[in-house]
This record gives sequence, C-alpha cells and structure tokens, in this order.
Amino acid sequence: MFHNLKVWIKTDDSLTARIFRSTYFYIRNFQIPTIWVLHRSLYALHKLITGLIEWVLRVTYWTPLFKSRLENTAPHLYLYGGMPLITGPLSIRIGKDCRISGVTTFSGRWSSDPKPSLIIGDNVGIGWQTTIAVGARVEIGNNVRIAGRAFIAGYPGHPINAKDRAAGLPDTKDQIGDVILEDDVWLGTGVIVLAGVRIGAGSIIASGSIVTRDLPPNVLAAGVPAKIIRNIEPKDEPTILECVQ
Repeated sequence: MFHNLKVWIKTDDSLTARIFRSTYFYIRNFQIPTIWVLHRSLYALHKLITGLIEWVLRVTYWTPLFKSRLENTAPHLYLYGGMPLITGPLSIRIGKDCRISGVTTFSGRWSSDPKPSLIIGDNVGIGWQTTIAVGARVEIGNNVRIAGRAFIAGYPGHPINAKDRAAGLPDTKDQIGDVILEDDVWLGTGVIVLAGVRIGAGSIIASGSIVTRDLPPNVLAAGVPAKIIRNIEPKDEPTILECVQ
C-alpha cells in the first residue's frame, strides 16, 4: 500500500498528487539559512570535540591494541582514522616514526609456512585504503611513501586452475613471491605491485601503474605494466638562497 502511494505521488498528474509532490520536495530540500559567525563557530567547536575524541581513542585504544599485534614496540607510531585491519597469520615489525592510516589492510597468506612476514622500516607513510597482502615476505625500507588505495599483492588468494578455485583450494606456492620496496621509494595513488617485484631505492611509481617486474633505483616509472620513463638525478645540496626561499 505504501509503495502504491509513493508511485501515485511521483507519477500521477492530478492536482492532489502534484500538491503532495511539491510539498514533499519542499520538505526534503528545506534548509536553515547559514549564519556565518554562528555556524563557523559551531564548526570550529565540532572539529575541536571530534578531534579530541579521536585523539583519546588513538592514544588509549587504537594504538595499544594494534601494537599488541606487532613483534616490536614501533616507537612513535601514529595511527589516524582508526586501527588497520589484520587478517590471516602475519608477523609484523614496524620501525620508528611511521604513520599508517586506520583504513588499511595487512593480510597474511593462510597456507604459508613459515608465517608470512611484513617488515616496515623507519619514517614510513601508508595512506588510506591501502592493502598489503603478504605471501611470504614483504619488506618496506626507510622513508617510503605509499599513497592511498595502493595494493602490494604478494599472493593472489586463489589458484589458477578453475576446478581448484571452485573447490575453495588456496593459491599455490609458485603464485606467491616476496615484494621489496627499498629506501625512499614513493608509490603514487592506486599503484599495484605484484608478487616477486623489487623496486630500487629512490624510485617513484606514478599513480595507477601496475609494477610487474623489478625496477632499478632512482627511476620514474609509469603505465600498465609500469615502464621506466626517465632517471631521477639525486638532488644537489641546497644553496643558502634555496634554504631561505
């Protein structure tokens, strides 16, 4: 009955239906006028309160819970936006001064023996909605930056054989591989790094690229599959003028 009433209000061309329709849209789109001084003050108060709540949760709840799952103390770890999801058996070591989004997934391959290992160096930043799937070993060097929605695919999760997939069997050992990101690597937004890949120190991978093979140090790579675009020259020491500017 309610559904028929909605259809009648939305489609009927009678005067009564048009009045109901106009009233509905007026109520749905009604807005209180913005009083700039008042509402900007309320917005600032809202940000202050929510920021305080987030700080309390981060310090007293999310960070201690997450650290209890690590193999080391991870000094000065900064989690923002909650606590990363950890699935499967996984040994995790995180260096000092790292920043990790709470909307991140760390996954260990269930059928690996020994337990998969994720090693994250010092001063590493991992952005939101990033997934790191560890088949056997994923190692992330110092000063690495991983932007949002990146995917390090150390294992695929399913076998190639269709019958095995239908039977729910796990992927096979020949499908997994270590992933190594050396120091100072930067993965742009949405980058995918496949199993068995090593990316050399200082290299930058452009947004949306898929890295299917090893890349040397200090290169800019882009594309599907990612190819070297150019070399990156190490930056010279800044002059006094550059420091001032």
